[in-house]
Amino acid sequence: MDTCACPEVAWYCARTKPKHEHIAAAGLAKRLGMEVFHPRLRSERATRRGVVRVVEPLFPCYIFVRCRAAGDFEDVRYSSGVSGLVQFGQRVATVPDQVIEELRQCFGSGDPMWVEEMFCPGAEVTVAGGCLLGSRGVVVRVLSARQRVQVLLDFLGRPTLAEVDRKSLTLDKRLMADLVPSLARTRQECVGVAA
Repeated sequence: MDTCACPEVAWYCARTKPKHEHIAAAGLAKRLGMEVFHPRLRSERATRRGVVRVVEPLFPCYIFVRCRAAGDFEDVRYSSGVSGLVQFGQRVATVPDQVIEELRQCFGSGDPMWVEEMFCPGAEVTVAGGCLLGSRGVVVRVLSARQRVQVLLDFLGRPTLAEVDRKSLTLDKRLMADLVPSLARTRQECVGVAA
């Protein structure tokens, strides 16, 4: 982010209230007519109710808005769902156009990008369905051809190797760093997975 003298129109990063990114983006775009960029990820997650599709922001609690320097800041700050603009000291930080363009190339039309859970050996998981519901374990091996995963579980006080449907597992520690390998895939691969 750049904190130099603000150009007339530039990209800025708005901080949103938790879980209000979509509300803030819609309000700024529809009510104020501003250009907004809000990259999101779509994935499937196992829950006790079964597999559900979820959409999450790439940058939780942040969206990008293109507006006039200083002239639109108050409108942005007081828009529904927005808690403020990112600033360093008294200067509101601008986001270089090149950064937004590179992100837009990855996200294409603005629809959420499809990402697949990346189970790899050593990942800590919880079983979210079936007779082993609630059991925690560690991934030993991924059997991609059968969409199954071998998991080492603590069952009846001793380690037990079990083969589980990958859609019935949830990752215990979902960090952005865990998603990076799947984000690096081309957009066409992601579209192929989602189809």
